[in-house]
Amino acid sequence: MAKQRGIIKLEGTIGDITFLRTQDGYLAKENNPVNGDRINNDPAFQRTRENASEFGRAGKAGKLLRSALRSALQNAKDRRVTSRLVSELMKVIQADSTSTRGQRNVIDGEAELLQGFNFNLNAVLSSMLFAPYSSTIDRAAGTLQVNIPAFVPANMITSPAGSTHFKICAAGCAVDFENGSFESDLKETAILPLDTNATAVINLNCAVSANSTHPLFLTMGIQFYQEVNGSYYSLKDGGFNGLEIVKVSGE
Repeated sequence: MAKQRGIIKLEGTIGDITFLRTQDGYLAKENNPVNGDRINNDPAFQRTRENASEFGRAGKAGKLLRSALRSALQNAKDRRVTSRLVSELMKVIQADSTSTRGQRNVIDGEAELLQGFNFNLNAVLSSMLFAPYSSTIDRAAGTLQVNIPAFVPANMITSPAGSTHFKICAAGCAVDFENGSFESDLKETAILPLDTNATAVINLNCAVSANSTHPLFLTMGIQFYQEVNGSYYSLKDGGFNGLEIVKVSGE
């Protein structure tokens, strides 16, 4: 897709070219002369249909995972998180070595490839929180845990200007991609000061059904606050809050 340059920006269609305004600026693209019926039935477009099927499956999986993590995600995402997550889920699907092309799916793929995914590239967790931590998933018990030894926030957190406090959160979920359902659990610390006093040991224990047969995901995030006259105000524009998938158990 080409970018429009010049003083006059166009929107609409002229001949085979469509001009449109997007979040990336004014773009121009050539219209596809191939009709939908041919794409759906012509043997020459078999690969196109297979790719479209798997892309659609990745899109649905991404929406379901975001829904499962909504409580942690709503203030910790960038504007491209949907497309970035779909791109990573396509890698998960393409790692399915048992299903035929076009039928590959998340369940038979490698869900562990999502480990390390940051939902907000403007606030990557590892660039803000430097305290060591451990993350574990016990599928048999249905527990997903984040453990952080005591640390000094002023030394171990890079905080945005204006913030006075922070909170650590963990969200664990079991996602049934086949039936489009999930169960999730969110655990959070209290709102803590960004000062030179060491925190207590932080243990955040999320729970889902024991012996789940679905992929399990554990995220950890950090949210920042500003204290004004004894009240705490979240920095809700999302630009400062981070959330990362820190552990995955695919099966």
